[in-house]
Order: sequence, then C-alpha cells, then structure tokens
Amino acid sequence: MYLSQEGSKKIKDELEKRRSSRLEISQKIQEAKSLGDLSENAEYQEALSIQSFNEGRILEMEEILRRAEILAKGISHRHEAVEAGSQVKTESKFGVQQFTIVGSSEADPAKGFISDESPLGKAFLGHKHGEEVEVETPRGKAKYKILEIV
Repeated sequence: MYLSQEGSKKIKDELEKRRSSRLEISQKIQEAKSLGDLSENAEYQEALSIQSFNEGRILEMEEILRRAEILAKGISHRHEAVEAGSQVKTESKFGVQQFTIVGSSEADPAKGFISDESPLGKAFLGHKHGEEVEVETPRGKAKYKILEIV
C-alpha cells in the first residue's frame, strides 16, 4: 500500500486525536453507568458504541501506517514510466485530464487522485510518455494517451 507524506501526516494526526479522546470517552461511559439500569440506558449504549468505533479506527490506522510505503515528495525529475506517486497528464474522449496515482486509502477520483489498484490506475502503471492505454471505465471502454508524467 502506498501513502503520500501528506496522507501519512493526516493519518498520524487523526490517530493522535483518537488516542487522546480515549479518556473523554471513558469518562462518558462512567457518567452513563452512574445513571442506573444499563439495559435501558441509551447514553451508556451510545458511549460504548463510540468507544468501539474509536478503538476500531485506531487499529485500522495503526495497520495502515505499519504496512504503508511512504512516497517521496518533491521529486524533481520526470518519471520514465507511470508509478505510484506519479502525476499523469492524459488526453481521451473525456478531454485532457491530470491524475495522481496514490494508494487506495488516499483515492479521491473527483479530485484526480486515483488508486494504483483501480482499473484506471492499474492501466497506467508501467506505461510511458506517448503511449496509449485502453481501460474499461464505468462509462465504457476508453483510450487514454499519456501526454506527460511527473
């Protein structure tokens, strides 16, 4: 799994925030317990649910950070071929578009960040400037010509 430096920082920041919220969540559970009958105590059930979600998210982020390969930032040379971390300028029947190849946890196709595991991302990987790539998209088959790789 690939992760940009910005993505890594974002996950680390959220992880720290979630870890520091443990005490507050624990206090809410204790307060809800003091209200009496736990079987019909909505505040208690909600606090437990929040705690469960928080702990699950902490485990998920720790696993992402443990497995991730952090992509180098600010590489000043052009890539020979498309790889994770590359910015790719293309031309297709959809017009000229620019994509950044990222890991799945950072993908945001609406902003041009496509996963290296997506059909489009997989199709671009390994291809060079000037090559045409054919890929099956939700809108049907499309050909993309690689105009530039940064």
